[in-house]
Amino acid sequence: MSPRITQLAIAVAVLLLATAPLYVAPFTVTLLDYIGIYALVALGIVLLTGIGGMVSFGQSAFMGVAAYSTAWATAIMGFSPWVGLLLALVLTGALAAVLGAVTLRLNGHFLSLSTIAWGLAIYFTFGNVEGLGNFNGITNVPPITIGATPLLGSDQIYFLIWGILLVALLLAHNLLGSRTGRAMRSLRGGKAMVESLGVDAFRVKLVTFVIAALLATLAGWLYAHMSRFVSPAPFDVTKGIEFLMMAMVGGSGHLLGAVVGAALITVLKNAVQDYLPLIAPASAGQLEIVAFSLLFILFLQYARDGIVPFVAGLLPEPKRRLPETAEPLARRAQLARGTPLLSAEACTRRFGGLIAVNDVSFELKSGEILGLIGPNGAGKSTMFNLLTGALPVSEGRITFAGADITRTAQRRIARAGIARTFQHVKLRPKMSLIDNVLLGTHTRTHSGFLSGALRLDRAEERRARHEALVQLRRVGLGDQPYELAGNLPLGNQRILEIARALAADPILLVLDEPAAGLRRQEKLALAELLRALRTEGLTILIVEHDMEFVMNLVDRIVVMEFGSKLVEGDPASVRADARVQEAYLGGVA
Repeated sequence: MSPRITQLAIAVAVLLLATAPLYVAPFTVTLLDYIGIYALVALGIVLLTGIGGMVSFGQSAFMGVAAYSTAWATAIMGFSPWVGLLLALVLTGALAAVLGAVTLRLNGHFLSLSTIAWGLAIYFTFGNVEGLGNFNGITNVPPITIGATPLLGSDQIYFLIWGILLVALLLAHNLLGSRTGRAMRSLRGGKAMVESLGVDAFRVKLVTFVIAALLATLAGWLYAHMSRFVSPAPFDVTKGIEFLMMAMVGGSGHLLGAVVGAALITVLKNAVQDYLPLIAPASAGQLEIVAFSLLFILFLQYARDGIVPFVAGLLPEPKRRLPETAEPLARRAQLARGTPLLSAEACTRRFGGLIAVNDVSFELKSGEILGLIGPNGAGKSTMFNLLTGALPVSEGRITFAGADITRTAQRRIARAGIARTFQHVKLRPKMSLIDNVLLGTHTRTHSGFLSGALRLDRAEERRARHEALVQLRRVGLGDQPYELAGNLPLGNQRILEIARALAADPILLVLDEPAAGLRRQEKLALAELLRALRTEGLTILIVEHDMEFVMNLVDRIVVMEFGSKLVEGDPASVRADARVQEAYLGGVA
């Protein structure tokens, strides 16, 4: 599908929405108002859960905080609804920042359970504060006024609701295509890879959490002034589950899924309430949740990823242009060849009573390729993780480019100029090849959330995309930059990891078993690439168990066995060492 057809479809959809009050019944306009409000909350969940990987059942509570804030400010204190909006944004944003700082360090179901806990706490707070009307709520909330015109009718506030929603969708779309948006998209699947790219994973999580809460704030503000009444009931955890369902049904990884899911769930819920009493008049209220659950289960059987990706899968792939040629990103200054670059001094790592690395020391000089080898269980990968900051050193000292990095966070080590790959490939399979490589440019670019959402980062983005394409072509994967990374065979996924690492323009490239899973010709091509990188002045440390691959490539070798350094030297002397032959072959060859 061409970009022009896509733009035309978007224009037609916006035109139909803009003129809806002219050709649909008043009840349908009211239904569309609710869909727009709920879609704002669902949009926050798409960013938080579908893209960021943080499952939250508490977004309805944030909507409630906003609704009560503006209701109190306007109906009780007599302020303007616009003052109510400002108060709602400040209070809800501050609350989200505090709750996020406390709960986002939790993982998996613990995080989800914590959102239920504080969601319930906020709900019962609404109902037990006398100044907020207890469970009776706050009445006589004034309408939003634009100039001297109050938005009294559902057809009047309709344009404000959908205008805010469309702007939010546009800003979110811009954000996800930016440097910080890619960091958000990379959060799914754990933080080990994210931190290795120089990304502050917790900060990105917290900002995403606050953004989702602020979208719920806008929804709560609009809801309070449209319904003119607030009470605790619409903001309980059940409603939070319903919002999460909207995002899932529409497609939790797609922005448009928020609108589609909100529309489908709202319309279905209304239909069930209309028609179920005709089938079972005596027990319609009790059967409503049963009918709704059955419909949801049926949906999961046929479109479990959501309606938007299901429909998108039936359409032809959009045609995308290659990134434009642009000025290269700034490059790091490489150290003079032969200069000491990385030094490990008496490094030890304990796991309880187990010593995985025991008093290991070696030095890596600029411009060389050093191999760290050993049989399975020798402690190579643990030593690797100590050098890159993925694990803390129990004892010893590590220096890089003259700076002590022994206790330095992994993301700061990455920013200092160490780029790595992983023993078990860590990519984002649902991101394209070029987007995966663009993650590597994170430390070389600087745009933030706001500049990304407002598209103030266009020049920097062009330069970063050009760099990513250059690195893809460098490793032989430049033919299909928009192919999904998950579609590549394992060997090419390892090559893609190297391209991502190269995009960081490192001083030191650290490769964890890069030849694993590669065929012979692929290994030869990889070795040729690494030799070319050394010629360009890049320093490389390889952790590998493939003796043949290492011996024909590296300048020096460090051999480990049972967590200790066994021997160090050039490939020929190491190959001839009886201790090495004993470790690998069980005896002298």
